[in-house]
Amino acid sequence: MFLIVTRSFPPELGGMQSLMWGLSKELSKKFMIKVFADYIENHKSFDEQASFSIERVGGPKFLRKYRKAHLIDEFVRDSKVNGIVADHWKSLEHLKTNKKKICLIHGKEINHTKGSRINKRLLEVFDKVEKVIANSEYTKNLAIEIGINQDKIIVINPGIDPIKDLSQKSLDKVESLLKVKTPRLITVSRFDKRKNHEKVIMALRNLKQIYPDIVYICIGSGDEEENIKNLIKELDLEAQVMFFKDITDDLKNALIAKSNVFVMPSVIHKSSVEGFGIAYTEAAQYAVPSIGGKDGGASDAIEHEKTGLICDGNNLDAIYFSMNSILENKKYLEYGKNAKEFVTKFYWSNIVKKYKDILN
Repeated sequence: MFLIVTRSFPPELGGMQSLMWGLSKELSKKFMIKVFADYIENHKSFDEQASFSIERVGGPKFLRKYRKAHLIDEFVRDSKVNGIVADHWKSLEHLKTNKKKICLIHGKEINHTKGSRINKRLLEVFDKVEKVIANSEYTKNLAIEIGINQDKIIVINPGIDPIKDLSQKSLDKVESLLKVKTPRLITVSRFDKRKNHEKVIMALRNLKQIYPDIVYICIGSGDEEENIKNLIKELDLEAQVMFFKDITDDLKNALIAKSNVFVMPSVIHKSSVEGFGIAYTEAAQYAVPSIGGKDGGASDAIEHEKTGLICDGNNLDAIYFSMNSILENKKYLEYGKNAKEFVTKFYWSNIVKKYKDILN
C-alpha cells in the first residue's frame, strides 16, 4: 500500500488538485492507495465515486498539519505501508515515520533564498526524502540551486487525461458569444501578476490596428481582476476583451477549442513562478498552440517554433512580436496541429509509468 498525502485535492479546483487526483487515480490501478487530504466542504459525494480510500482531515489550519501527521504516523504503525507520496514538502514536515518518502516539487513553494529560515526547513525535509519529483527541467535546476541533492531529483511532467468530446450545445453557445470576432486569443488562469495579463492587453492595443475584430478571452478570477479591467478601459479595449468565471468545464473547453492561440507569457513575480503550466498542454489537446514565458517551466510544455512560442514575458515588444508572428498567415494552424501530436506524451497512461518505476 502507498499513501498519498496532499493539501490540494478535489472537489477543490486548481492545477495542483487535478494533478493529485490524476496521480491517485492512475496509481490506484496498479497499487492499493489511501489518500490523506485536507477537509473541504461537499467532499462526500466526490469521495464516494473514488475507487480508493480518502481520509479528510479538518480543524484550524495551524493545528491541522500536526493532527494530520499524527493520523498518518498512527496509520503507518498499524498497516503495511510501502511508501508515502506527498504533494508538498510541508505535507511531510511533521511526519515521524521512516517509511520511504517521495515528494513532488512545483516551483514557487521551494523558491526561497538559500540560507533563509524557510530554505533550511525545506532542506531538512528533503534530506529525509528518497526521491524528489520535479514537474519540469526548470524546477529541477531551481531545486539544485537552492540546495536539494541533485541525485535525488527526477523530472516527471504533470499528466493529463485525454479530452472528452465537447457537446454541440457548448460549441454553438461559444459561436453565438464570439460571433465574427477573430482571431481569438485566450488565457485560462488566475488573475495574478505572474500570469502577465497586463502585457498581453498592452500588446493587444497594437494588434487591434492590424486585426480590428480580434478578441481576447480571459477565463478566471483573482486579485488582479480590477487592475486588469481598469487597464482595458484606459486603453479603450472593452470591445476586444471578454471575461468569464464560474463557468462549466464544458463551456471552458469549448471556448479553448474555438480559440486560435493560448497566451500566457508568465514571469517570475517575487518568489512566485510557473513551474510547468498544465494549461498549455490542455490547450494543445484542442490543437491550440501556446505562447509562454521563458521564466519557468513553459519550455517543457511548449516546443518553441513547433507547438508554439516561448518569449521574454518581461519584454512587451517580445510579447507583441510573438503574438503577431503566430497570427500572421495563420501560423497557429501549423503549430496547433503539431501541438495536438506532441501533447500525447503527457497523457497519464504514459506519465504514470515513470511513477510506477520509482515505486517498484
